[in-house]
Amino acid sequence: MIITIWKRHWFLLSLGVVLFTGMAFPEACSGFAFAIPKNWVIAVVLMLMALPLRIDAMWNTVRRPGPALLAVVINAVVVPLLAWPLSYLLKGELAIGLVIAAAVPCTIASATVWTRLAGGNEAISIMVTVVTNLACFLVTPAWIWLIIGRVSKTEPFSAMATQLLTIVVLPIVVAQLLRLVPVVAEFATARKPLLSILAQAGLLSIVLLGAVHSGLQLAELKGQLSVVAWHLVWMMVLAAVLHLSAWFLGYRMGNLLGYAPEDSLAVAYAGSQKTLMVGLAIALEFGGLAILPMLAYHIEQLLIGTLLAGRYRVSNLPTEPELD
Repeated sequence: MIITIWKRHWFLLSLGVVLFTGMAFPEACSGFAFAIPKNWVIAVVLMLMALPLRIDAMWNTVRRPGPALLAVVINAVVVPLLAWPLSYLLKGELAIGLVIAAAVPCTIASATVWTRLAGGNEAISIMVTVVTNLACFLVTPAWIWLIIGRVSKTEPFSAMATQLLTIVVLPIVVAQLLRLVPVVAEFATARKPLLSILAQAGLLSIVLLGAVHSGLQLAELKGQLSVVAWHLVWMMVLAAVLHLSAWFLGYRMGNLLGYAPEDSLAVAYAGSQKTLMVGLAIALEFGGLAILPMLAYHIEQLLIGTLLAGRYRVSNLPTEPELD
């Protein structure tokens, strides 16, 4: 029983352990965490996630681009617009973190997996993933600058755009160029579970770095922990509201426009899911507490996505969820 639970949910369990350890014992973990080469790890993780991605599978959506375009608009435009007024219900770095969570692109892996889990059209989720990630070096800093007024504590817009171009866009392009080599494509397809595990291990290291930053800041607020706890709970509620609003908007709009059920589900998932890795990279530029809304959004989208897949499933397709 325990082994089965571990096999199915090892990443979420590990995420909880890493987050708790880093926040509860920040000083003990700081030496290791601060030695992590953040940008290099992020670039490698995103390349590992992109290697198994078959972009050629998305070309079927070109003949009927409506669902994919709708999902892109929801993910890249509607979700940030929804987060804008919600951010005023939070304070400081938590408000900034919610905006960042809304501004980052669609997940590389889990949007496709959860779409498949619900019996949706995977090609649409792949298209949305590719488009939003390749455009994120402009779209993401533009939204953050528009809503917050700056893209980091000290760096200009161009610096974040260049950083995202380097650690997000370039690794995805390189991964897909490598797939043009038949041996690499076969390896990436056959070893997808291994690549996923390696990518998730890298992601956990970045989570640890963020958790240590958060823990150090929380240590300075010992006298206000009850107030901070209330703000954290409220932030988790708002993150869930944001995700659910985007999911149901995508699903209902798909139905209203006459899309097939599997297309509407793909719009719902691809339109509402956000990538944790990019969100953490940006949030760390603003301070440790800014990572918490991104973590909350990510965990909630996985849990809520699983429940919604069971409720709205088009067909029973056995799938082992993967995490991004």
